Amino acid sequence: MESKYNMLTILGATAGGKTSVAARMAYILDGEIISADSRQVYKGMDLGTGKDLEDYIVEDKPIPYHLIDIVEAGYKYNVYEYQKDFLNAYSNIQSKKKFPVFCGGSGMYLEAVLKGYKLFPVPANPELRKELEKKETEELIQILKSFKKLHNTTDIDSKKRVIRAIEIETYYDKSKDIDDYFPDINSLIVGIKFDRDSRRRRITERLRQRLKEGMIDEVKRILDQGVAPEDLIYYGLEYKYLTHYVIGEISYDEMFKRLETAIHQFAKRQMTWFRGMERKGFKIHWIDGYAPMKEKTDRILGLLKD
Repeated sequence: MESKYNMLTILGATAGGKTSVAARMAYILDGEIISADSRQVYKGMDLGTGKDLEDYIVEDKPIPYHLIDIVEAGYKYNVYEYQKDFLNAYSNIQSKKKFPVFCGGSGMYLEAVLKGYKLFPVPANPELRKELEKKETEELIQILKSFKKLHNTTDIDSKKRVIRAIEIETYYDKSKDIDDYFPDINSLIVGIKFDRDSRRRRITERLRQRLKEGMIDEVKRILDQGVAPEDLIYYGLEYKYLTHYVIGEISYDEMFKRLETAIHQFAKRQMTWFRGMERKGFKIHWIDGYAPMKEKTDRILGLLKD
């Protein structure tokens, strides 16, 4: 299919049915999926991260996926590693003449790709920070503008952010050998959206279902493999509260209540992040999560052709 877009992005809050839509579109477009989920990268963390691997089979055809199950539980994966791994996956898909479908709800990971510039773990520069702290915000903004490229259009939101942006640009300027090539990705961005009450109900139903399917046993298994409780708690949400329950710090009822509340709050933060993306200029085409699958896919195909 001819399109000005060379990637499709499907995003949305947790329990929003993103994966099934992305898999169906990959099936239609002869594509492969790149996950944008900060926790699905971990092996063995399946139910708690909502991998829903059965969704990657459409009409009896397995849909290839990338960046799921790529590091061991206990490891602290970061956005810099993610962007590097994304670029490798994207290049791999392109080399096979397949269409990349980018799918997930981790806002930082989504933006790390969609912003279109390569990230680097830039070290702090205490001396530069001390010098910049003495200047007024307007003067700092002018210093930032003196660089050929701005790190981020939102870097002037606060004095602290302007200083960090100057710190980053200074590092880039002194490190001329950095490979900052980023492919020209023009992605159609589609969001799957439910009203607030529906989203809360879906989250609670999915939590109950995953507990029935053995999410507690999954946490016990990971702990038995030698991952320290504090390392599992680090991953938050399901792994935080289920670990507290498994090691006897809270009751089952308290675990469920606190976890349910935390997931609702997490979904709210995701939607806030997506609205922030829209304010930064990202065009997100929202689709009703309750719409039939064919209606969703027809709408997306229409947007891809426009």
